Amino acid sequence: MTHPVPGLAARLWARPALLLWLPPLFWAGNLVLGRALGPTFPPVSLAVGRWLVAFVVLAPFVARRAYEQRQLLRQHALLILACGAFGVAGYNALGYLALQTVPAASVAFLNSTLPLMVPLAAFALGVEPVRPKTLFGIALSFLGVTWIVSRGDLGSLGHLSLGGGEILVLIAVANYALYSVLIRRKPAALDPLVFLAATMVTGLLVLMPFWVTELARGATIPLDAGSIAAVLYIGVFASLLAFVLWNRCVAMLGATVTGASFHLVALFTATLAFLLLGEPVRSFHLIGIALILAGFAVATASRQAPAPRLNQADSPSSP
Repeated sequence: MTHPVPGLAARLWARPALLLWLPPLFWAGNLVLGRALGPTFPPVSLAVGRWLVAFVVLAPFVARRAYEQRQLLRQHALLILACGAFGVAGYNALGYLALQTVPAASVAFLNSTLPLMVPLAAFALGVEPVRPKTLFGIALSFLGVTWIVSRGDLGSLGHLSLGGGEILVLIAVANYALYSVLIRRKPAALDPLVFLAATMVTGLLVLMPFWVTELARGATIPLDAGSIAAVLYIGVFASLLAFVLWNRCVAMLGATVTGASFHLVALFTATLAFLLLGEPVRSFHLIGIALILAGFAVATASRQAPAPRLNQADSPSSP
């Protein structure tokens, strides 16, 4: 008898438009936990912890394949290093560092520039053109985020300051935009999970000097049950699963359309805050969420996926 779960996973894997919802949901959980851990968990240590967890979970399932593809890994070492530096090390460490000082409204506003940075990076690197319909959808969705951040008063945006922490957020988002475009250059013959594991290793190597410096300055890592559980969630869901699904969507739908789904982080964050923290939902939330979903629908509707550069190695593994 065929087990129903693998069959369902295969059907979802073949329809990446349905998978677009999951990485933003996982990252919304990461955002909530990152804010909660901010006062007690050093930022670089949190970034290292999440990727160590993700790598430890993934490694047993890719070790043999990675050894078989060691020549390919060597041939594309620069691409792997760039993806690890931008997507694993830069975005996460800078994001956690910024969360310690930047107000939540500013973080939400600046993080939501990702769907605008991705097409610019894609265009600059010559990876893919940007359709006017997609740009319109991104702009509409961004308006929804802006409406929520301003609490229905766009004039209040003038009071948002751009200090050192805000600049860190922008640099972090630019890092992830570059990562989202660079992964399109992954050779079809290279197993995507092997590629992901390799980027985790290079990202951790990039983080090592900063982690050593952080610890040398007296930072301590909390080892209570809540902190450990949070790191495990972030490592498995917000790191491993989210990156696998995000990479799949970029490969099949393109970096620009996949980047548009990042606006859903604001939607899911507001929902989690309501359900878990009891924060009220106001009218400006509802209007903003409606604009976010409308823009997301416009950007992804009737999308013709780029010609896949994938092979059987891109089918989901069963970890």
